[in-house]
Amino acid sequence: MIEVLAGTGLASAAGLNAYIPLVVLGALGRWTSFVELPAAWQWLSNGWVLTVLVVLLVLDVVADKVPVVDSIHDVLQTVVRPVSGGIAFGAGAGSQTVVTQDPGAFFTSGSWIPVAVGLVLALGVHLTKSTTRVAVTATTGGTLTPVVSTVEDASSIGLSLAALLAPVLVLVGLVLLAWTAVRWRRRRRRQPGNDAAAGGDDSPPAAA
Repeated sequence: MIEVLAGTGLASAAGLNAYIPLVVLGALGRWTSFVELPAAWQWLSNGWVLTVLVVLLVLDVVADKVPVVDSIHDVLQTVVRPVSGGIAFGAGAGSQTVVTQDPGAFFTSGSWIPVAVGLVLALGVHLTKSTTRVAVTATTGGTLTPVVSTVEDASSIGLSLAALLAPVLVLVGLVLLAWTAVRWRRRRRRQPGNDAAAGGDDSPPAAA
């Protein structure tokens, strides 16, 4: 159960930011004793891999805070974040399935299931994030985009650390994320539509 919560937290974090959970996993696995990566996932703690991930993380953080650019970025991340979620879930749940001598065995043995679960979780969070971001942009004109993006990054960091250090807290984090998404979507629905302008007085002027 703990392993599942850890994988769930990491995959959900990847749905918010593809690189944060991988950097956290790799860094803690390389420099601390808190995380012992399975043999198949040791590459995450490789120095060159971590360097590349950090560079991608910086680019991601910057792009996600620029209105309009963030929307294009979210489209591109529709592939990246689920893949990251699959890796994060597999590593976090202790699944040693990525490296295999027989690729066919990866599917027939059921070893692919943790990766698939992580992919689906990350995709779900990513889609929720994207629709929420649209709501934020619509209600604030993009002025809150940097703030919301920063909150999402902080949430990804929090979920990643909670998944590895206190997995039970993952449930709390997911509830808060769901509540925030629902709140923004309801707020968007309450915004007046473009029909307000069309609803003006179109009657002809009174005769003099």
